[in-house]
Amino acid sequence: MTGRRSSRSNPGWQQPLWLLLRLILFGVGLGVLSGTALKLLAPQVRQQTLPALPWLNDLIALTSDHQPDDTNTTATSESAPSQEQPITPALLPGQFLPTQEITALSQRWTQLAAAQDDLEATAFLLVLDDGRYAQMQADRAMPAASSIKTPILLVSLEQIDRGDLRWNEPLTLTKPVVGGGAGWMAFKPLGTRFPTYEVATEMIRISDNTATNLLIQRAGGKERLNSRFQALGLTATKVNNWLPDLDGTNTTSARDLSRAIALVDTGGTLSLRTRDLFRDVMGTSVTNTLLPKGLMQGLGGDQGRPDPALSRKGYRVYNKTGDIGIAYADAGLIELPDGRRAVAGFLVKGPFNDPRSTNLIRAMAAAMAPHLKPAPSPPRAASAQPSP
Repeated sequence: MTGRRSSRSNPGWQQPLWLLLRLILFGVGLGVLSGTALKLLAPQVRQQTLPALPWLNDLIALTSDHQPDDTNTTATSESAPSQEQPITPALLPGQFLPTQEITALSQRWTQLAAAQDDLEATAFLLVLDDGRYAQMQADRAMPAASSIKTPILLVSLEQIDRGDLRWNEPLTLTKPVVGGGAGWMAFKPLGTRFPTYEVATEMIRISDNTATNLLIQRAGGKERLNSRFQALGLTATKVNNWLPDLDGTNTTSARDLSRAIALVDTGGTLSLRTRDLFRDVMGTSVTNTLLPKGLMQGLGGDQGRPDPALSRKGYRVYNKTGDIGIAYADAGLIELPDGRRAVAGFLVKGPFNDPRSTNLIRAMAAAMAPHLKPAPSPPRAASAQPSP
């Protein structure tokens, strides 16, 4: 009896202990779940991609600020060179916002064009990161030739963003869209189906005219395409006839071509994914004898193939040309060695197959070179030098 009474003494002590143990386990589990959720949600809340309640912002701030002292010390020492030299924020994406004219370049272009009084020329340059620009009759509507394919690519990729078009959607070859001149798709049997990515790429890579007409048709036709051009601020850009349009009825301007490219690069239109597609397709263009070659001539040095020569100097040009004999064009995105970017466009109209037209475009592109030199890299602070 004595042993039985001792085993039942204080019968209530086990219940509080068990309750305490459950509370501890519950608290640990809740902490793990809360920490995981905050870690996942914090970047989205800070980037304003997820609507957050005030208490969630406060809680994220508390969890970020109240880290162990040794963690804060390590992060500060590794990320900041010194208290005297705060970190300089990265450049924000540029905008199509001309602010300061490069008068010397505008005047130089005018002089070059005036030396060929029977040629009509237009030119535009904008450095996206600082707003410096040059212009010569930049808004004049000129025969677009194949340069109009760049705005057509832009509108096609907008359709993909809206879900109206798929990148692998097959487009069917019909008689109305068969175009002469550049390209191989015109020689395929009627009814042949091409995936959109192949059509868009061949339109830029080898300037396939039938591929261009397929995209014009898929966009809803000329009028609908022109309406979208106007909405994008491409006021001189208009498709009046199917490609190749040897009479030069389709029009654009140097500013429009530059704006179409800048809208993509500065995030004015297209998602990140379709922006990558735009750059990938533009990078396939095989004709580099106008803007890239002219820029290379202006920079001096090796005058071999323009793209590799420019790459060795830290430059890259994504361009699309145009050539219908009576008119020539080239426009592109220019990446500079210091990370800045610029857009430029040139159009020249003159006698049929006159070499002075292409020479003038190269001369105007070469004149840009002194104004597109990279800014010197600032020396790093001694405290920022990596330890051996």
